[in-house]
Amino acid sequence: MDGARDGKLRRYWDRSAPSYDRAMGYFERFMAGDSRSWVCSRARGAVLEVAIGTGLNLPSYPAEVQLTGIEWSPQMLQLARLRAAELGTPAELLEGDARELPFDEASFDTAVCTFSLCAIPEHDRAVAEMHRVLRPGGTLLLADHVVSTAWPARLVQRAAELITVPMGGEHFRRRPAALLRAAGFDIVEQERFKLGIIERLTARKAG
Repeated sequence: MDGARDGKLRRYWDRSAPSYDRAMGYFERFMAGDSRSWVCSRARGAVLEVAIGTGLNLPSYPAEVQLTGIEWSPQMLQLARLRAAELGTPAELLEGDARELPFDEASFDTAVCTFSLCAIPEHDRAVAEMHRVLRPGGTLLLADHVVSTAWPARLVQRAAELITVPMGGEHFRRRPAALLRAAGFDIVEQERFKLGIIERLTARKAG
């Protein structure tokens, strides 16, 4: 890991925290559809949300789950804690790094990551960590923007990354499905839409 780069990215997301919900609102209205509810409705048991951000998923979880969230931006985390308090949602929300999750092996039944893997440095390490902390037979639920299936959109994504990667570490051309398989997950549900730019997955750790 690169400490200087990581510090720069953390500061970027701290600065972005106050405007994050508004920006995501536009994105989700036109691109992501019901992806948050699609993901969260499938969560069961002890749930870990990786890169919980400002807590936008909190209203969508089933009431019976036991939720833990981790986020490396202190300002994002503060907003998530405020949202949880306002909703009356019991959740343990912790500051931490997705690439070094502070949990024992086989601690969770479900791991969730929505619209965040795109901006995690060394995202393969984050996926490996989610695999590690899931119990055998556990489920990873993922939604994100990925490399498009249409070449004109891929050109736009490539151009956008010239700005977004140096500024905030945000990638538009990642392929998480292949990464999940390489980490030992079996993909059991997969949907793509909006020119293949939005992908949501259900993957399972071998039991």
